Amino acid sequence: MEKRLDMEKIAKGLGAKRVGVVHSSGGYFGAMQLAAEVAERFRVPRGGGRATDPRWTERRLIPLAPETLQRLEELADRLHVAPLQVAALLLERTVSKIPDEEAAQLAQSALRSKAPSRLR
Repeated sequence: MEKRLDMEKIAKGLGAKRVGVVHSSGGYFGAMQLAAEVAERFRVPRGGGRATDPRWTERRLIPLAPETLQRLEELADRLHVAPLQVAALLLERTVSKIPDEEAAQLAQSALRSKAPSRLR
């Protein structure tokens, strides 16, 4: 089992002070951050099985476009996790960052685009 990094201890050893989390959006650094998050959060359950975030107690099905699933599979292969585990991480990250107003606008836009043309 790998030893977890103690970021507070590392910062103290470097004479630094942790003041926040750096967020990157994509590319190499985004992928590395996602890999670090997987390593930090995922644990193998006591009874064995696939490593997962122990806080994930809810299970839901979500519809995906084939291209989205393919992209999730590509990311999952690199991180050695399941595609929907990557989806859950990305969903949690996005939901925690998006302002309520922007989420409402996004939902309204999606509803308008799916409504029959005579109802628009």
